[in-house]
Amino acid sequence: MKPSRRPSNAVFRALADETRRDILEFLRAGPRTSGEIADQFHSSWPTISRHLAVLRAGGLVVSERRGQAIYYELNTSVFQDVVRHLLELMKPAGRTRRTRRRRPRHQEA
Repeated sequence: MKPSRRPSNAVFRALADETRRDILEFLRAGPRTSGEIADQFHSSWPTISRHLAVLRAGGLVVSERRGQAIYYELNTSVFQDVVRHLLELMKPAGRTRRTRRRRPRHQEA
């Protein structure tokens, strides 16, 4: 089994923004050009370009130039690393450490 890599802070920074998560959702259908991505949002082209740069920096998307167009697609290996990391956080640390669970808040009438 391959050792789990710990995701960088750049991954979580990229995932922290709703627009970037929406871009990732759009890319689930397959590679798209930067123009196709920009057409899906009510943001300016420079704003979408910055979002794509943050996603690239986090490794969540990869880009490839084909002629005049730049295609973006999901980098699924980074998502696998994030999921493994989150699952590791949920594992009990052992007998010496007790897990605290939050009590549900009761709604007041």
